[in-house]
Amino acid sequence: MKETTIRFSNIDKAKFFRTLNKKVNNYFKENNIKKTGNTRLYIKAIVMFSLFIAPLIILFTVKDLSGWLQALLMVVVGIGMAGVGMNVMHDANHEVFSSKKWVNKLMGASIYILAGNDYNWKVQHNVLHHTYTNIVGYDEDIDAGRIIRFSKNSKWYSFHRFQKYYSFFLYGLLTVNWAITTDFKQTYNYLKRKLSYGKMPKPATQWTKLIIGKIVYYSLWVVLPLYLGYTWWQVLAGFMIMHYTAGIILSVVFQLAHVMPNTDMPLPDKNGNIENTWAIHQLHTTSNFAPKNKFVEFYTGGLNHQVEHHLFTQISHIHYKKIAEFVKETAKEFKLPYHEYDTMIGAVKEHYRQLKELGKNPKLATA
Repeated sequence: MKETTIRFSNIDKAKFFRTLNKKVNNYFKENNIKKTGNTRLYIKAIVMFSLFIAPLIILFTVKDLSGWLQALLMVVVGIGMAGVGMNVMHDANHEVFSSKKWVNKLMGASIYILAGNDYNWKVQHNVLHHTYTNIVGYDEDIDAGRIIRFSKNSKWYSFHRFQKYYSFFLYGLLTVNWAITTDFKQTYNYLKRKLSYGKMPKPATQWTKLIIGKIVYYSLWVVLPLYLGYTWWQVLAGFMIMHYTAGIILSVVFQLAHVMPNTDMPLPDKNGNIENTWAIHQLHTTSNFAPKNKFVEFYTGGLNHQVEHHLFTQISHIHYKKIAEFVKETAKEFKLPYHEYDTMIGAVKEHYRQLKELGKNPKLATA
């Protein structure tokens, strides 16, 4: 993030968010519903943890499985890994999995299953992404370094002409990078910049927690399988299959919400001012996909309703489908955008089209 302080407009003559917030709050109050998770979410958590753990139990106890079956089981582990991340970790680290803080903290620690770190994730996601959505230089989620150009405001390189071909392959490396380098870089940068979500941790405490977490992680995923008799190449192959599966799922879900033809990527003016209020900015920069697909909604932890998530991070994803009615209605009432793709396949195609468009030489495009 740059040094310039970003300031969103505080002028909303139509009072969009005040009106919307009142509708949503009245819904929960009138129906006596908690904004946090409920039995439905807890059942989902059991399902996702089972997808993650059950194949591992088979792999660790049955040694005469064929190589193809071992690989397939690690794919299922990766699917479960991403499922835990989207359904459990995500809500918990937004502190809405449960009304009890200790439950959120415990479930939030499932970030370590993804080889991540809770401090880093909360800063990158809760602080930077949700505050500065789609603003280049501030939202790290649209920063893929030089290799992929996610915004027209990012520098173009000649190899970006081919990003429509290679980007999806690179998406699978997301959690591999978390496991190897990203967490160390983020801890160094965030501590240096004194960024935090809540209380600022002591540097020594954070570094100790990070290092111990990585030691435990690699002990479970490398040392234990080797001890149980798997060869080094089997361990490496399984590790990569698991992470690649989870990485591509998590990456695609995110890209379909923000790197699309219908989502804006505005820049602040020279004084750091953004044209819209924060809430209206979220409408311009975020998109839903497959809103009526029950399987997509179930597995992605409601993240196909990204518009609702960005406007109401303090509400569990199990309520997004209902509050989407209020958001869509209110956006229409105030003549504001509400971005949505009917199907996931259609959204993937549009994301591919956006990668293709951003891969073009901007000088030639404007000539």
